Amino acid sequence: MLQGWLGSRRTAPAGGGGAVPPASPPGPPPVSPPPLPDDETGDPQRPRRRINWWRWTMRALGAFIILFILTVAWLAFTAPLSKSLEPPAPPSITLLAADGTPIARRGAIIGDPIDATKLPAHVADAFIAIEDRRFASHWGIDPRGILRALVHNISSDGGSQGGSTITQQLAKNAFLTSKRTAGRKFQEVLIAFWLEAWLSKQEILSRYLSYVYFGDNVYGLRAAARHYFSCEPEELTVSQASMLAGLVQAPSRLAPTGNLAGARARQKLVVGAMVDAGMLTKAEASRVRPAVLKPYKVKQLPNGGYFADWVLPQARDRAGEIATQQTVRTTLETKAQRAAERAVKAAGLKKTQIALVAMRPDGRVIAMVGGNSYSGSAFNRATQARRQPGSTFKLFVYLAALRAGMTPDTMVEDTPLKIGDWSPANSGGRYSGSITLQQAFAKSSNVAAVRIAQRVGIPNVIKAARDLGISTPIADEASIALGTSTVSLLELTSAYASVAEGSYPVRPRGLAAEDEDQDWLGRTLSGPSDYPDRTLGDMRQLLSSVVTSGTGRGAALSIPAFGKSGTSQDGRDALFIGYSGGLVVGVWIGNDDNSPIPGLSGGGTPARVWRDFMTRTLDIPAAAAPEPVVEEEATDNGTILDDILDAIDRGEIETQVAPDGRDVPPPLPPEDRRREDAMPTPRGSFDDRGPRRSQGDDIRPDDRF
Repeated sequence: MLQGWLGSRRTAPAGGGGAVPPASPPGPPPVSPPPLPDDETGDPQRPRRRINWWRWTMRALGAFIILFILTVAWLAFTAPLSKSLEPPAPPSITLLAADGTPIARRGAIIGDPIDATKLPAHVADAFIAIEDRRFASHWGIDPRGILRALVHNISSDGGSQGGSTITQQLAKNAFLTSKRTAGRKFQEVLIAFWLEAWLSKQEILSRYLSYVYFGDNVYGLRAAARHYFSCEPEELTVSQASMLAGLVQAPSRLAPTGNLAGARARQKLVVGAMVDAGMLTKAEASRVRPAVLKPYKVKQLPNGGYFADWVLPQARDRAGEIATQQTVRTTLETKAQRAAERAVKAAGLKKTQIALVAMRPDGRVIAMVGGNSYSGSAFNRATQARRQPGSTFKLFVYLAALRAGMTPDTMVEDTPLKIGDWSPANSGGRYSGSITLQQAFAKSSNVAAVRIAQRVGIPNVIKAARDLGISTPIADEASIALGTSTVSLLELTSAYASVAEGSYPVRPRGLAAEDEDQDWLGRTLSGPSDYPDRTLGDMRQLLSSVVTSGTGRGAALSIPAFGKSGTSQDGRDALFIGYSGGLVVGVWIGNDDNSPIPGLSGGGTPARVWRDFMTRTLDIPAAAAPEPVVEEEATDNGTILDDILDAIDRGEIETQVAPDGRDVPPPLPPEDRRREDAMPTPRGSFDDRGPRRSQGDDIRPDDRF
């Protein structure tokens, strides 16, 4: 190959026809270079370049440093500076009453921020000694600490050690999750460098101490000092500070309120670390005694309560994703809530349960009691229980009648009635013959209610209930006129609130209204409907008659009051629901096991509790207490019968005489008889308080809590 290459060099130039120059005198033969190894192209004549590994290493290191600087710079410009300079806060929501008074807190107890420069030296030293001994000298990470932890974790079978600095812990708490992944750790390191660049060491330590977790749902050194020792952080002794510093490693496990021995053992390690770091002398350490707990005596906000439990889901929806402390204003009125609790307590109930709901006519719930003891049972009988409403359900029966054109003066028969095998009955077999709707409503006549429901149609009764906000199932049968379908006290009270408001439905709510909750189109399409003036006036007239002359006289006030009593079968449930003075209140009494309570009636204890609450909340005197009224009995019956007899004598009322000489009412019109024949046949019979048992069966399913 070399000769060929030399031969090619002797050829004459192309296109030349001249003589060839004479050859130069022969010289020594040229020395050819040794053949080179093939390079990556396979050409043996192309020289291979040597790789300068040192140069490439330096280039890679430089690129990494540039990339690192760019990443930190990107964090500096894109991460929220306000978030980094503000202490991180764990999720917490505080509920406020309508006047801004805190009523409940769900979540963490968070102390006020700490200024590390104002703390005694031994307080900061305790945390630095056990958590990050080289805190003052490192730039956010501690390579020696990381290496020490790595060696320990590999060589020891004991518990694992962490190499995170105080700055890294602040970075993790402020920005990151607790997931232990390589990516999360890298982010933690980057943010730690960034925090070191933006904040001084004292600022980093202050933010770390302000919101580090100390167990017992307590965050921050100030909250922990108060919680465990009833003092401020500036007053902590060496003993107390060393115990608190020891809790940071495992706060849930070492919280001294539940593990005092473990907390004291950890305290010894902290004191030893302070000696090793030169922060305490051995003589000083020997004088440190085990910390003695002095729990904070100031009453904390409750974490729950019947109203708080009910409104909390709404509050969380209103607040959105809760990542920090939030406060949400509710509709609860502290005066009304205290009055409700006192009225319930004054009832003197033992194992029997009670529930009370008070709201404004527009649906703002201002007080709620879901049982006789929240600590004994957090089950909310005002919102979660579904019980028979008894005669309080007649509100919908009579509303359907008024919609059908009847008036309070329309006559209805209060006489024995039989529909198939079912015979609804009044209490004690007392009947008044032909009476007005107002009289039937006031005395809560069962047979009159069933006749009215038949006349207007059961579907129309169900529609009236649905229009007023009742969402629970309602059977399509005549027995619903006596309140056999179950409902919650909250929904039932809201239905009565619609009469006070003058429009329906009224939606109960526990949060202050916000204009942005619904746009104008939504309010237009789903807004309330107004009662016709005549219907509203007649309905209020009926409700007033119950309190003035009917079964609800026990609820009479010194101002106009409106309401309805109700009692279910055998006194299992007793209710009084009514309104006065801008308040709508429902009271329920019963047993959780649904067992009967002899002598219980809605016009008795529930009406008196209702009156007690109203007088306390409205600051008004009660009306003169009437004689106890047994639920559903005909009141002023003698006067009513005398009036009827006088009218008969005057010829104003026509009667028919039965073969045995008794006066009987005229028969129903043919259309009403056909409607009766077409009605379903419920099992059992009814008295004035609901269905009686028939051969051991109830007409409704067992509704136990």
